[in-house]
Amino acid sequence: MRGDRQQNRALAAVLAVHRRANDAAGSAHNMEAIRLLRQALRALEEGGEGPEWIGARVRVLISLALATAEVGSTVEGFRGLKRAQAQLDLLPDGARRQELQAVVSGQRALLLFRVGRLAESLALFDAIIPTLERLDEGDGLLLARTVLNRAQIHAEMSNLDAASRDFDRAIKLAAEHDHTRLEGKARHGLGDLAQLAGDIPGALRHYDEATRILESAAPGWLARVRIDQARALLVAGLAEEAARHLDEALPELRRNRVIQDVAEAEVARAAAALLEGDIALARKLAVTARRRFLRRGNAPWAEVAALTRHRADAMEALESGARPPARLPSGLVRLAERLAGLGLRDEAAAARLLAVRLLLRRGEVDAAAAQLARVPRPRRTTPVDHRMLLRLCRAELAVATGRTRSALAQARGGLTELGWARDRMGGLDLLCGTAVHGQELGALAVGLVLDTATGEGGARRLFAWQERTRAQVYRYEPMPAIDDPVLAKHITEMRHVQRTVQQHRLAGRSVAALEQRYAWLQREASRLGWYTSRWGRPRPVSSPEEVADTLGHRVLVSLVGHGDALAAVVVRDGRFRLVRLGSLGEAEETAQQLHADLDALAPDHLPAALATAVTASARRRAAALDDLLIRPLRGVLGDRELVIIPTGSLHALPWGALPTLRGRALSIAPSATAWVAAASNPGPESVVLVGGPGVPGAVGEVRQLRSVYPNASIVDGELATSANVLSALDGSGVAHLVAHGAHEPANALFSRLDLVDGPLFAHEAARLAKPPERVVLAACELALSHIRPGEEALGFAGALLASGSRTVVGAVARVGDGAAAEAMADLHRQLAAGTSPAVALAEATAADPLRRPFLCLGAG
Repeated sequence: MRGDRQQNRALAAVLAVHRRANDAAGSAHNMEAIRLLRQALRALEEGGEGPEWIGARVRVLISLALATAEVGSTVEGFRGLKRAQAQLDLLPDGARRQELQAVVSGQRALLLFRVGRLAESLALFDAIIPTLERLDEGDGLLLARTVLNRAQIHAEMSNLDAASRDFDRAIKLAAEHDHTRLEGKARHGLGDLAQLAGDIPGALRHYDEATRILESAAPGWLARVRIDQARALLVAGLAEEAARHLDEALPELRRNRVIQDVAEAEVARAAAALLEGDIALARKLAVTARRRFLRRGNAPWAEVAALTRHRADAMEALESGARPPARLPSGLVRLAERLAGLGLRDEAAAARLLAVRLLLRRGEVDAAAAQLARVPRPRRTTPVDHRMLLRLCRAELAVATGRTRSALAQARGGLTELGWARDRMGGLDLLCGTAVHGQELGALAVGLVLDTATGEGGARRLFAWQERTRAQVYRYEPMPAIDDPVLAKHITEMRHVQRTVQQHRLAGRSVAALEQRYAWLQREASRLGWYTSRWGRPRPVSSPEEVADTLGHRVLVSLVGHGDALAAVVVRDGRFRLVRLGSLGEAEETAQQLHADLDALAPDHLPAALATAVTASARRRAAALDDLLIRPLRGVLGDRELVIIPTGSLHALPWGALPTLRGRALSIAPSATAWVAAASNPGPESVVLVGGPGVPGAVGEVRQLRSVYPNASIVDGELATSANVLSALDGSGVAHLVAHGAHEPANALFSRLDLVDGPLFAHEAARLAKPPERVVLAACELALSHIRPGEEALGFAGALLASGSRTVVGAVARVGDGAAAEAMADLHRQLAAGTSPAVALAEATAADPLRRPFLCLGAG
């Protein structure tokens, strides 16, 4: 009797170690799990031979097989399952043996899934689940886990409806039996499913829900969630954000030696590097990942890694402009055959499409056409970047065979498809990022039309194509923001942290920890902004006729750059003219030099000799830009008010500083479509005057404007908090804001104005129910923009325009306090008299355009 009790205690101790090992493996701490499982196995080998001991050995061997496969070779994993099966064969028939047989088969199916043998894995799971349902084990864990694993295979095989049913069932089982970790993993799977279906905001929401659950239930699993979050961000074109997720996940994955996940993360990180143009890093990561997959015996993933390496080689060859070597397309064709043989349809298509592009560059048009003919039609789950690559190849083949109209039809169709994908996106970042996938296709179309454009018809076609390809974010009609308490909490803390940073700097104290906290909060707020509230409803692109009708007496100049060529489409009195200008590169370089001169000229009390020298330099550069950009147009422009649609970095050009444009009323817009949307009739002209802290003369300037606007609301001094300012801005007609601030190039929505309680972010101002009709940003460089793919110029001012403000006046270079105050006083006297913002600003800056580098953005 005593011996039985000792045996029972020994067995109970072993099973406790087994549970600890499973907990470690469930959190992806596989090395710890292996250590515990080997300890348990040694104890079992010294124990009894009854059914309970045999069953325990089977369970430990199963767990050890899976953990070993995760950190090493799957061959070892399958070998371990054979050992478990040999032990299992010693058990008599009955419920225990049936259950353990289901577990062995389930783990075999899971290993098959991990090495890409999906059909075999699914068949095994289909056979196991009825047995588990019949056994009806008490805690439901085994059934829930098996259903979840099958859901993942269905998702991988694009069986979306079946995957959805299994994920929902797994969540229900997990909730019924309080298996929190399993619920988190199932919600992670729902994110993968949403991503497959093209619902990127939905995927990101599911990933966040999974993260909140797994942070406490299985923190080691979070790195896997980050891999899939990064993949979703890559679909949305947000390479920098995806890279950050992966750079956070990879060290933990490597520490835990989860080799499959490490290699998958490296492939995703390589894709992010390619999107950012870092070919060397992409190649290095892809090679390393392929070696890891080969060591694991995972042929499908090894070929996916090989495709990433080939993509890097192809991108380098295409960007070089030289004739690619024959080995590159032939290697891709062979890779496509191997991928197709493994059932990787989309990857095989991508390899073949890259080969098509390289063959066309080699002049082998017939071979390219033959390979393109073998690419299957996209499926429902084909990623948008693959769809755009197919369209690009069709268009490039059409160009190579002299079928320009067919090439443009492919570009038109591709951009329409991309628009459908963009319309499903959530926040402003996702809307912007998606444009990267259509960048080459749009450039091809614009280049084709530019090269062949003649006469008014050619100019009109070029204008229409420009509007299809640029500044799509600004054609969305903003929707009311949905309040999210977590996002609001992060924004409030960011304000407090930023204010504390400023105070600590003044006191000479360290701010490193605070800056790290601020960066984390900004990332979290950005992440929530991707899906908590959809940005807006799409509006159609304005037709050339609509733009011409809305212009009236104005003249519109739409700049277009292709390669180093720069041209302008001029719209006047319903007619369209194409004027070819000088070098785009020269214009952009000179504009940067002029910007540097204006920054140097800004201080109020610059020494006279230095001011003279810098002024002379700025005038020379302004004159050079005038010769490049404006003088060729003088015969068409006349003396009318202008609307200018810039290109690239010319969005930040202080146009009023150019000699021909000095004193000329002009407005700058991201696209003609955006200008038309902003040119509607203004609302009520209620006025808000805001004075922030720390700006010399700020309070006095705001108070002085009271004489211009007797009925204005004033928010200054200690009252100038973010809450008070936002409340005053909502529904206002004119808002004058004088405060320090900062342009945030990495994320326009976190450009900021500094107020009494910390920064007011563009994110907050842009989601007002009724944003101010006209905004004047009286200090700092808050009219600056970060140019994102698709000519998306975003910054504090851009976010206001995208949110529905009609006009924003702001500086594109540093401006001295005295110059700003004088310019603003002149501007508001004109505005109060009923003058339009464009005309008022032209008169206010004409006295000293180099030291008053303000632009009128939007309607004018």
